[in-house]
Amino acid sequence: MINKKVRLLSVLIACVMLLAACGGAANNGANKNAEGQKVSGESGGTKILRTNNKSEPGTLDPAIAKGTHESFVLYHAFEGLMRYDENDKLVPAQAESYEVSDDGMTYTFKLRDGLKWSNGDPLTAKDFEYAWKRVIDPKLASDYSFQITTYVKGAEEYFNGKGSIDDVGIKALDDKTLEVQLKAPTPYFLDITAFYTLLPVDEKVVSANPDWAKDPQNTEFVSNGPFKITEWNHKENIKMVKNDNYYEADKVKLDGLQFDILEDDNTAYQKYEGGEYDVLVQPAPAVTAKAVQSKDPELELGKDLGVYYFEFNTTKKPFNNVNVRKALSMALDRKTIVENITQGGQMPAEGIIPYGLNDDTKKDFREANGNLITEDTAKAKELLEKGLKEEGMTMEDFKNCTLSYNTDEAHKKIAQALQEMWKQKLGVELNLENMEFQVLLDNRKAGNFEIARAGWMSDYKDPMSMLDLFMTDNPQNNSRWSNKEFDALLKKASSTGDQKVRMDSMKAAEKIMMEEMPVIPVYFYTQPRLQKPNVTGVYKPLLAYPRFIYADIEAK
Repeated sequence: MINKKVRLLSVLIACVMLLAACGGAANNGANKNAEGQKVSGESGGTKILRTNNKSEPGTLDPAIAKGTHESFVLYHAFEGLMRYDENDKLVPAQAESYEVSDDGMTYTFKLRDGLKWSNGDPLTAKDFEYAWKRVIDPKLASDYSFQITTYVKGAEEYFNGKGSIDDVGIKALDDKTLEVQLKAPTPYFLDITAFYTLLPVDEKVVSANPDWAKDPQNTEFVSNGPFKITEWNHKENIKMVKNDNYYEADKVKLDGLQFDILEDDNTAYQKYEGGEYDVLVQPAPAVTAKAVQSKDPELELGKDLGVYYFEFNTTKKPFNNVNVRKALSMALDRKTIVENITQGGQMPAEGIIPYGLNDDTKKDFREANGNLITEDTAKAKELLEKGLKEEGMTMEDFKNCTLSYNTDEAHKKIAQALQEMWKQKLGVELNLENMEFQVLLDNRKAGNFEIARAGWMSDYKDPMSMLDLFMTDNPQNNSRWSNKEFDALLKKASSTGDQKVRMDSMKAAEKIMMEEMPVIPVYFYTQPRLQKPNVTGVYKPLLAYPRFIYADIEAK
């Protein structure tokens, strides 16, 4: 038993040491972009803030985007009716004001005067109507269609081919007024209007070119946010310039942004150390750990509302068996993972819903629903033996199973730790496979996996955002898990404005989910970032990556 513990600790220490070897020499010379222009605060230079976006986006079309690797860019190119400000407060954005009916079923948004697209065309309420109805077009097959079909009157019927688009409760009453009719009172509906799926798109541009969001170099990428995309050099970088037609253009101090697309954490950190990046989001864990220990003033430990987990394909043996799934979860030492690998202030997961969301009594939902995660190696062995017997399988069958993760040093080390824990504690031996993030997303959606690394950031400030993706008919439910009682509880929660009924239903639903364990929650996120001292005005909303709308780069 002692030897096994020593071996496991050795693996974890090796993980950290490998990550630590990623430093780079500082470069105090002038920084230049690819065109040789001085940037980032150099005297007389153009103010281009440079950072890294770890993965190649699958799309930059808000309606079909489905990950933070896309939203990081999208939130700078587009803006919705509402957005989160620098105080993390939900405020009107493209909307100037809104009214909610007494029954909570009708929202009426008034747009600001003189709104324009980045090409100078007028932006009206009809653009929002078009964009939102486009999301629920079954031909588009948006993974996030549920953000509208779940709440808006007539949307689900249209999406399922049983209703007319004219009956969907999204209507532009005039150029400045958008009316939205809901199925039931939804306390967090305003939050949803700030989410990237509900960002507007220009119907004229979309209709003229189906590939409008794929190659900005061959067509103008029209958007409505503080910046506009000028280049997307695939798997290399995305370049943006200030949008002079943005209604708050006078408050945008940067001339542009550059998002490199670089998966390797070591190289990204070397670029930051060498002065090529002004901001680096989620540096390698060993870098974060060193910065925490040295109290590096360039480190910001941003709060996040999300969970890191691994999902099972519950249609494939032996992961269709609840006892096998629970056994693998029980064998994990989450504290060891966050203390020795991630090292960025993360917390071991106690359920699928992270800390930071309140229930009807204003108590933290996570605290109120308790710790639903059990770690018990002896019990895990019993459940694994029972589950394999039920499926007519043996331990040897695990050798044909693979845990998939996307290319990233931290994901690799965590996957290796899981592999070693399962081997040492349960005798389970399985394979590891890494791939690009977009490939992993596509494989999960297609069901082409056994166990896969995943993560979920809350889309709005309500526990429902962490739960409803596991409903039977949700396009994001890659695990293919289905539970009628779970579905019924969430439908009950979404059909009432009674907060106690809502919260009690969601608490019961989470307990059912954690009892059946279609996914293994590992830890609750934080978001460390490094930021140069001469960069100011960057802020991070709880639900998103950092925002550069008010950022500035002071001369060195």
